[in-house]
Amino acid sequence: MAGALQRLQRLLNSAWLVSFASPTPTPRPQFPFPSYSTPSNPITPTLTLDSLSPKRLSKVFAMEGSKGNSGKDLPLGLDEASEEEYTLQSKLLQEFTSISNIDKAWTFKSGSGINSQAMFLVSQPNLLANKRRKFVLSTEISKESATSVNFRWAPFPVEMTGVSVIVPSPSGTKLFVVRNPENESPCHIEIWSSSQLEKEFHVPQSVHGSIYTDGWFEGISWNADETLIAYAAEEPSPTKPTFNELGYYKKGGSSDKDYGSWKGLGEWEEGWGEAYAGKRQPALFVININSGEVQAVKGIEKSLSVGQVVWAPSISGSDQYLVFVGWSSDKGKLGIKYCYNRPCALYAIKAPFDETEANKDNLKDSSTENVPVFKLTQSISSSFYPRFSPDGKFLVFLSARSSVDSGAHSATNSLHRIEWPTDGNLSSSLKIVDVIPVVMSAEDGCFPGLYCTSFLSNPWLLDGCTIILSTIWRSSLVLLSINVLSAEVSRISPIDSGFSWNLLALDGNNVVAVSSSPVDVPQIKYGYLTDNATWNWLDVSSPIVKCPEKVKSLLSNQQFDIMKIPVKDVSGNLTEGAKKPFEAVFVSSKTRRNDSCEPLIVMLHGGPHTTSVTSFSKSLAFLSSNGFNLLIVNYRGSLGFGEEALQSLPGKIGTQDVNDVLTAIDHVIGLKKANPSKIAVLGGSHGGFLTTHLIGQAPDKFAAAAARNPVCNLALMVGTSDIPDWCFVETYGSEWKNYYTEAPTAEHLTSFQMKSPIFHISKVKTPTLFLLGAKDLRVPNSTGLQYARALKEKGVDVKTIVFPNDIHGIDRPQSDYESFLNIGVWFKKYCK
Repeated sequence: MAGALQRLQRLLNSAWLVSFASPTPTPRPQFPFPSYSTPSNPITPTLTLDSLSPKRLSKVFAMEGSKGNSGKDLPLGLDEASEEEYTLQSKLLQEFTSISNIDKAWTFKSGSGINSQAMFLVSQPNLLANKRRKFVLSTEISKESATSVNFRWAPFPVEMTGVSVIVPSPSGTKLFVVRNPENESPCHIEIWSSSQLEKEFHVPQSVHGSIYTDGWFEGISWNADETLIAYAAEEPSPTKPTFNELGYYKKGGSSDKDYGSWKGLGEWEEGWGEAYAGKRQPALFVININSGEVQAVKGIEKSLSVGQVVWAPSISGSDQYLVFVGWSSDKGKLGIKYCYNRPCALYAIKAPFDETEANKDNLKDSSTENVPVFKLTQSISSSFYPRFSPDGKFLVFLSARSSVDSGAHSATNSLHRIEWPTDGNLSSSLKIVDVIPVVMSAEDGCFPGLYCTSFLSNPWLLDGCTIILSTIWRSSLVLLSINVLSAEVSRISPIDSGFSWNLLALDGNNVVAVSSSPVDVPQIKYGYLTDNATWNWLDVSSPIVKCPEKVKSLLSNQQFDIMKIPVKDVSGNLTEGAKKPFEAVFVSSKTRRNDSCEPLIVMLHGGPHTTSVTSFSKSLAFLSSNGFNLLIVNYRGSLGFGEEALQSLPGKIGTQDVNDVLTAIDHVIGLKKANPSKIAVLGGSHGGFLTTHLIGQAPDKFAAAAARNPVCNLALMVGTSDIPDWCFVETYGSEWKNYYTEAPTAEHLTSFQMKSPIFHISKVKTPTLFLLGAKDLRVPNSTGLQYARALKEKGVDVKTIVFPNDIHGIDRPQSDYESFLNIGVWFKKYCK
């Protein structure tokens, strides 16, 4: 009974279902696989066991333990038929959810120098704890012949409980482990050897807060002799005003242990928006792993948020420098997550703990406040991911200057090189060499430009001038080799597969990658360069991505195809790149029953300047295995098709992108691959913008719709979002800077309204499911709730689920699970 009571309490305290008819919270559906456990939200009314009568308790327990329930006891939003569908689909979804993800990998030369050691960081949803479980699996790599490789895996993985990030040293002999606190406790840092914990340090909040592990500000770098580690962490919180028990202000504050006083809040400080709630300012620190001493890097302006730090080459007799990326907040802070249009530059500064002869005189007074900071990229508006060549002679970096200059949140990257001074004498006038420029338009099959969202800490082949990276190439993720001296670009992943390839690590001149498709789970690949200068790829047998037999069977009956969709109504004022076909990924069953088409889900990515690549997605594979075909549209404006195609969309949202989607739908209908009466549409963020636009502009086209944190009303969003500039860029296009203001006029608001889905709401009749994150700073849920209420007012069938602790991505394990389960049930209800 105690266990049942606990399960019931968890059920009552989890995410609530919003009902416009009832103000009281109601138990949400209970899934047989697995159970849920989510802390109750402090602002949410909570139904407790004490508030239930014995009669009501018996009914709820009967509901929990039985397969069939009476209608009056069903959770809000479910009838008996849909509850049965919940039961069936949750079992299927759990099969997909259990598949692990390969997040990172590192390789090291073994002591013999012949074989290599590798370490894979793997994650898996822990639905019960509502967190991601992380674990490490090690292997030995032996190249047994020119055409074969053997991975000898450890028998079991090691779970990294409570670990925020791990970073091996370059030699592979040490491991830096960070355990960030969830409260005001110290930050835990551990140094491990191959056999044991060597050092453990507790860094108090008075020194710094959590270490950044976000993948953007994040920068953890070992120095050459592996005694110092530089990293970005939250700078200490400023002093708060203190009051005594009577409310009198106390000059000089008080200690944390002074129980006769309380602290106020002080002045509000801007943050970097979505995903950075509670964060103020990343700063640089260096820890000496022998002594545990932590020093802040002094001399950096308070207006600079910093990250992506790396150690510059050590030059005998010269100062030791750190190179880092800085984002200025002189004009305030806007949302930075997924926003490459925030100006940034590379800087260099002398490192603390520098004991070179050149620096000893400078440190006699123990002051580093006046240490010079060199801005290395004066002439370019964006520079990030700095990487030094193995010989230390040059520094390469990526730039998103096309994004900064145009205002688009993401656009085509460029690659650059700086010749590093061999005498150690830095200046701010170092010459920047363009290696890979922005590609405006590319012929079919040709390199469309760089679109990189990550960069290995060591991307170099053994020649010291060739880097390997992953980039978006139309609708796929591919691997490239780039000679940074000659600017020669080669695609090294297979050209004809249609699969997506993600780079994990380099093993000397060999490559460890993972390959997948919408119907193929991730497979580790090992690539090597043959004698005739072509790349050969070997399958690696791995225990990591265990695929349940049921999932294997379902996926084996599916196929995918990348369709080229001709642009409809090409006008003379379009650029050449914008006239070229866009693409859609079509996922379908290999067999058709009675010559009829399966219902179609049209899947639309957000951004709008992102791409749905042909990699494996557990959520979409669940939907395609649930009796649906998928049409995943990369409309013009997506990454991977050249800059002209991308820049054709700003100023035309709600028309060009909507028409592209309708053209793609008509294309598959014309091929008799879709039944016009059984089409659903699904999208999140800007994909939700398109979803709600489509059901308004083409009200007879769709049997059902689902929108995750959709942009429904730009006039409402512009005043509440962390990226108000996005509303201006996408509404006004290249002229946006002439209109941008933090105080939009009535004319601006009218323009926003006319670009918004809510402008067409009077025509909507499609049953629509809304999935909203209550803590979304990017597209605050007020726009989705307003749109849902308006549809409800019109009598349209609407269901809305608000996840109280989720931000824009709705990617916490339980929320993601419940989200796609509801999508599957909703679409089955209206499309079958």
